Amino acid sequence: MHRSHRPARGHRPQAGAAALTRAYDRAMSGEPGTDAPPQDDQRPEIGDSWARLRRLGLDPELGRNARRIDAAELEHRRRDNGLDQVLPVLRGSLITPDAGTPLLLAITDPEGHVLWLEGSRPLLRSAGTIGFEHGARWSEDEVGTNGIGLTARTGRATQVHSAEHYLRSHHAWTCVAAPVRDPRTGRLAGVIDLSGPAHSSTPYLLQLTVTAARLAETELRARHLESLHRLRTVAAPLLARFTGPALVVDGSGWTAAASGMPDLPRLQPPADGWAGADRQRLPGLGECAVEPLADGWLVRPLAGPPTAPADQAEGTRIRLDLTRAEQPQLWVSGAAGGWSYGPSPRHAELLLLLAVHREGLSAAQLAQALFGDRSRTVTVRAELSRLRRHLGGLLEHRPYRLAGSALVSVRAPAEPYDLLPGSTAPAVRELRAGLAAGAVVLPAG
Repeated sequence: MHRSHRPARGHRPQAGAAALTRAYDRAMSGEPGTDAPPQDDQRPEIGDSWARLRRLGLDPELGRNARRIDAAELEHRRRDNGLDQVLPVLRGSLITPDAGTPLLLAITDPEGHVLWLEGSRPLLRSAGTIGFEHGARWSEDEVGTNGIGLTARTGRATQVHSAEHYLRSHHAWTCVAAPVRDPRTGRLAGVIDLSGPAHSSTPYLLQLTVTAARLAETELRARHLESLHRLRTVAAPLLARFTGPALVVDGSGWTAAASGMPDLPRLQPPADGWAGADRQRLPGLGECAVEPLADGWLVRPLAGPPTAPADQAEGTRIRLDLTRAEQPQLWVSGAAGGWSYGPSPRHAELLLLLAVHREGLSAAQLAQALFGDRSRTVTVRAELSRLRRHLGGLLEHRPYRLAGSALVSVRAPAEPYDLLPGSTAPAVRELRAGLAAGAVVLPAG
């Protein structure tokens, strides 16, 4: 589960207004649709966003008409989203009448639709002139580089100030945004944004927004624990009647109660959902009978745990799926079975680099690739040690590499700049640019 809302790695203080404007004018001097390389004086996440939008042909002077959902759909998304439960926490944390800083509070769904927008009437009217209104989809593809769109795409807290916005009409604004993740799944539940006039920007806003996002997640986590307790109350008498191993999980796979089994905090839900079939093959448990129970599922293993594929077995396949930005997935399969793992953002970066460099990389090379600093080998070795707990003998060392006997493939998103969009690692940025230019091909296995 993703827990960090730290600003992007390599985050540098923003340049002054004149420097931002010069960088903007240089980057936008070509025709839309051309792939202008990011400028050295831009923050990496801003440069990558601009390059991506130019590839998509978004006109920095006109943009696109932001799509809006109607009032009925807006109410449906508000009820379905779950963030309505934490509105009091967010209002109490972020809207301070005596603060003296003119700000709007916006809360969006994962696609960037503005579900709630609050603030002073004059500021709301001003925001309306650029289409910042209830129901508007404030994604990058619609309205260019902005705090909501960038955070929704990368899953990282960010600030977009003045001429860092892709659309010139937004240069009078500054916005800071942070993701709120669903504690049950780790997926993006929505984005919290504070926006106001660029001339009134203050340095504490990003940390304030990040703190509010953490408070919201804490509230969501408490509600999830309450729902698990209710499910446990229903499940305990039923499990007491079973002689074999069994457990009860909620819809996200979190264990509410278990009998005759070791502690398994969470099961990876089946790809087609729990209701896909009454028998499911689950990682670590093998073939299981699955049936609904209250607001969860009763899971009963039908045999002993499956034998894990031999680490070095000839023909073992390793597939890294990066098509879903917020949910990378690693699949390992062989003659004896298979398993999957949802890697952290850092492990996804490492797996991508090792998949591309099959000959292997030293700790110093990986440190340079991830941080632009060859001396950070201690951090790299610690992360690789954690990754080895999942890969076992499939991760070799001296140099670090994926086992030569394995067939390795990477599934990448259609848009090169959506490859691990939250990463600012130099090597990942180079891969994106190489893919965009047609100079790099990822392994197809």
